[in-house]
Amino acid sequence: MPIPLVNSIASWFLKKRITQIEHFLKNPNEVQSELLKNLLYAAKKTEIGKQYDFANISNYQIFSERIPVTTYEDIQSMIERARRGESNIFWPKSIRWFAKSSGTTNAKSKFIPVTNESLEWCHYAASKDLLCMYLNNNPEAQLFNGKSLRLGGSKELYEQNGTYYGDLSAILIDNLPFWAEFSSTPSSKVSLMGDWEVKIDAIIKETLRENVTSLAGVPSWMLVLMNEVLVQTQKANLFEVWPNLEVYFHGGVSFAPYEEQYRNLLPNPDFKYYEIYNASEGFFAIQDRNDSDELLLMLDYGIFYEFIPMDTYHTPNQKVIPLSEVEVDKNYAVVITTNGGLWRYMIGDTIRFTSVNPYRIKVTGRTKHHINVFGEELIIENAEDALKRVCTATQSKIAEYTAGPIFMQDKEKGAHEWIIEFNKAPENIDEFAFLLDEALQNINSDYEAKRYNNMTLNSLKLNVARSGLFYDWLKKNDKLGGQHKIPRLSNERTYLDDLLQMNSQG
Repeated sequence: MPIPLVNSIASWFLKKRITQIEHFLKNPNEVQSELLKNLLYAAKKTEIGKQYDFANISNYQIFSERIPVTTYEDIQSMIERARRGESNIFWPKSIRWFAKSSGTTNAKSKFIPVTNESLEWCHYAASKDLLCMYLNNNPEAQLFNGKSLRLGGSKELYEQNGTYYGDLSAILIDNLPFWAEFSSTPSSKVSLMGDWEVKIDAIIKETLRENVTSLAGVPSWMLVLMNEVLVQTQKANLFEVWPNLEVYFHGGVSFAPYEEQYRNLLPNPDFKYYEIYNASEGFFAIQDRNDSDELLLMLDYGIFYEFIPMDTYHTPNQKVIPLSEVEVDKNYAVVITTNGGLWRYMIGDTIRFTSVNPYRIKVTGRTKHHINVFGEELIIENAEDALKRVCTATQSKIAEYTAGPIFMQDKEKGAHEWIIEFNKAPENIDEFAFLLDEALQNINSDYEAKRYNNMTLNSLKLNVARSGLFYDWLKKNDKLGGQHKIPRLSNERTYLDDLLQMNSQG
């Protein structure tokens, strides 16, 4: 297809879609209310629809009172039935695809249902919207003069009982519409290769001859690819390899620990970074402005949103509220009802609203990825902010990190223990640890209170990881590529102890 025609089609779609986005910006709560009614209507004759009498749910209050908030464990048996080929359980049509993601307390892996509707009207719609917003903000962009280098997961699709499972990225690539396949590199065959290290070489071999104008993928793994490209080409930066690069679309993990490294590899102040917020369960939010760290919550993808204030989460006073009741600068756990067949499902993420007109958010972490053993409520956002401050002060650079608790023993007080892999280590590790502890106290008043005069917590303990430790741990646990990562924070020591043992072994 000629490039001018592609640009004309993109321009037409852009204008049409921007009008639709403006509608939900002006009428967010009405759009969400109508969406909920449509979801209930669509599923009223399913097994779950009959169980909770969807046909007679006329408003949000009845919906919230009648249907319980669920976790994966609550619906695991239903999902297993759907994976065996049963239909009409929680969605009126048969479900062919299941996105495999990290395990839960009772299961090694989760298998999230992916319906035709969620593929078309959520995941793929969001991909088009991402381009729309970028092009709307950058009318001189030349994206369609080249291709997007997409970096997906490293697992292919597997068939079982007539249904298929694999990484979400594998499902998306396997079902790509023509417009996405035409404008992407590497080929689907290479993208779906299972061996991550073999796949990296294949991607480089296939993409070096392409005119790559954009990058798309998880920051940690894209960084591995970018560095290997420079090693193999002996170039100083990515613009010497692909001179027309103009934007990087990223998501999956926080970009903060990697930002400086990217700016060194892409040394052009006009190069753009656009963040997305998606998961196996759906595509939720998109950066809609240049040079912003806020994401616009997308309200017409077939996802109805509810939120649990984290100060009530898992307490006797836990409450669930609709979008219309959220407040700025409060931390919430996310609950979703979707056209993928999930009903009042907790996805395990926490977010904070930076604006309610329109609804813009920042992802702050995971409900399980925090440290709160001593009532300190340390979340990933706190950790990222503190590390950024200390790295700036000490002129150091971090590759990876994780932290967990040191539990109280006898009369010994507790503490936090960190293991950090540096790209550029500080001159004085003890000073770095002291400054990190100070920064965490300045950012988090609960941590500060527990640290006051060492009443509950001693100062943190910092371990320096050998080069490549985190990569080796992921490889050992068959988690290379995709959105796999070691949790940044944990209320237990499983990851920390495993890494420390590997680190001591060299």
